[in-house]
Amino acid sequence: MARLRVVSVVESVLARVPQPFRSLLVRHRELLKFAVVGGTTFLVDNGIWYLLKFTVLPDKPTTAKAIAILVATIVSYVLNREWSFRTRGGRETGHEATLFFVISGIAVAVNLVPLWVSRYVLHLQRPEVSLFVQETADFISGSVIGMLLAMVFRFWGFRKWVFPDELGRVRREDFARR
Repeated sequence: MARLRVVSVVESVLARVPQPFRSLLVRHRELLKFAVVGGTTFLVDNGIWYLLKFTVLPDKPTTAKAIAILVATIVSYVLNREWSFRTRGGRETGHEATLFFVISGIAVAVNLVPLWVSRYVLHLQRPEVSLFVQETADFISGSVIGMLLAMVFRFWGFRKWVFPDELGRVRREDFARR
């Protein structure tokens, strides 16, 4: 039932988009859904990261970011499997989940590299810089650069290995039977 409501929201939004853009969005619907999931997990990731960073892990921003990414990755798996790539895949759920988390684990490392470089190579941390500069650098390196690099890697990896289109026929037939 919830899936039908989400689809109807997407359809109603697409209906309001002017025609030249609508056909472009429909043609790239999977990427659009992936971006919506990414936006959702961006909020989950940053909410948890800042909560941890400003409470229980103030001296460990990279650890706080890793925990936040892990929680956001679990949310991402559920949303991508059930919405973004629901007509792809076809593997056994355990195998698919394993591939998803391997790709996501590599993406976590990709995401953390810019933050680590910012903090420990460029020394954009207190006391070398002000709190404002540190937090701005953390946000740009961890939540903008790192997340964009990881997002590109994830989209490519999910489409290629986790939810390949050649296996999508199996899932499409399964959805048609429901």
